[in-house]
Amino acid sequence: MFLGGDLLPPFIESLHREDSTGSDFVNGFLKDGFSELKRKLNDQYPSVFLILGNDDPKTEEESLEQAGKNGLWTHIHGRVLSFGQYTIAGYACVPPTPFKLKDWERYDVSRFVDPGCIPPEEGSFSVPTPTREISRQTIQNDLEKLTNGMDFSNAVFLFHSPPYDTVLDRAALDGRMVDHAPLDVHVGSIAIKRFLERTQPIVSMHGHVHESAELTGSWKGQIGRTHILGAAHSGPELALVGFTLENPGDATRELL
Repeated sequence: MFLGGDLLPPFIESLHREDSTGSDFVNGFLKDGFSELKRKLNDQYPSVFLILGNDDPKTEEESLEQAGKNGLWTHIHGRVLSFGQYTIAGYACVPPTPFKLKDWERYDVSRFVDPGCIPPEEGSFSVPTPTREISRQTIQNDLEKLTNGMDFSNAVFLFHSPPYDTVLDRAALDGRMVDHAPLDVHVGSIAIKRFLERTQPIVSMHGHVHESAELTGSWKGQIGRTHILGAAHSGPELALVGFTLENPGDATRELL
């Protein structure tokens, strides 16, 4: 099972509600729920891999790591793991957005920022982050370091950001302008798109742009041999994408 981020209550709301902090949600709702599921399923409990998303404060990363020690899940941002014959890797960061929380944002391939977006070092962080450090980092460089020497023939990736200019990164920005500049309706990562074109893993899973499937009419596509799958959803339901690694082209999606 893969969980692709934006898992926690909205960060700004949690600051103003004493009964709804991210830690309570992780250690209460998520941990208790998955613990009960593990008790019921016993040896049929699945391996669970997760990352956080740009809506999730990094303050909760430690809580996720601690819960993972009980075998409930594995937090895989910035990690490459073996899983049987497959290699699984995760990466949570997205290109600059218009939103203030910047824990999981990076410049994409350069220091360019789309009109209407806030540069990473000018936003807010839930944990101390050196401005000089964040201003030098890019998604492109992060992926090069993460996957250096990796065999991609049986690789599976879990990203929060979708690749740029695909059916998975279409935002509801039609006709909008900032300072007389039209906004790009595609808000995914150029670095991730180039990475997938070059490395051709089996499957790449994505989230982030909640309304994209509704706007494009599609939640899956291909980049070469790589099947790209999106579980982001703008409605109240949970979007569940099911597939096998042997035949990801037969993936299905249902709203629960």
